[in-house]
Amino acid sequence: MTATTHAAPGEKTPSQRRVDAFAFDVIGRINQAIVDHDMTYDEYDAVKQWLIRVGEAGEWPLVLDVWFEHTVEELAARSRHGSQGTILGPYYLPDAPELPAQTALPMRSDEPGDRLVLRGQVRSLDGTPLPGATLDMWQAGADGYYSGFHPSTPEGNLRGRVRTGEEGRFEVQTVVPGPYTIPIEGPCGELCRAAGWSPWRPGHLHLIVSAQGHVPLTTQLYFEGEEYLDNDVASAVKPELVLSPAEEPGGSDRRRFSESYDFVLEPARS
Repeated sequence: MTATTHAAPGEKTPSQRRVDAFAFDVIGRINQAIVDHDMTYDEYDAVKQWLIRVGEAGEWPLVLDVWFEHTVEELAARSRHGSQGTILGPYYLPDAPELPAQTALPMRSDEPGDRLVLRGQVRSLDGTPLPGATLDMWQAGADGYYSGFHPSTPEGNLRGRVRTGEEGRFEVQTVVPGPYTIPIEGPCGELCRAAGWSPWRPGHLHLIVSAQGHVPLTTQLYFEGEEYLDNDVASAVKPELVLSPAEEPGGSDRRRFSESYDFVLEPARS
């Protein structure tokens, strides 16, 4: 039988078999959970109405990002070599400005928050430095708000595409990002309250690190001592991604921290 996307009459295609197996398994597990928890009709109707409200509020992407993406990412990480990755999250925007290897992310002149310098190197798996690699960076401000998603934050604030210099090195000045909650006014927030779950994410830096001939790395960097590291609503924190920035001496009204962190990228398979 030659390779084809069509099945013989009465047979399922490979993609149909995979969908069949996954959907049958998921539906079966949900039905078993209904039995295991002795769900009443009132509870069933409440769940049904919640699912309808999720769709009406446009929160299905949020549901998937917060409660399921981390598992898909962990499965993908099993075959990944190099630096640790984690979820993309919902706040990425393309076409951020390109910045040099030694730079500051775009920010307001009076940007609130403690200052942070992140420096490091991008290397290939064999240790070869990768000059011209790109660190696509974005983050919330100290107030927990992302540009492009909150009206009080200027467009493009704390977003940039940093190009590494010689020896694949970079040095980026920014601010320490603040923690924030997922949207709590809609059905996802309702679920957190009903279940007694924390809706908070710890402050973090987002990065997509890429270089020609290498597999892009999507990751986040967190900070030691953050209140929500151990109960991140998105379950995206990994020990390898937690920084311990050193405070630098200075007499200004803002604290200053610095940290070094290197990224190791896996060569693309030919």
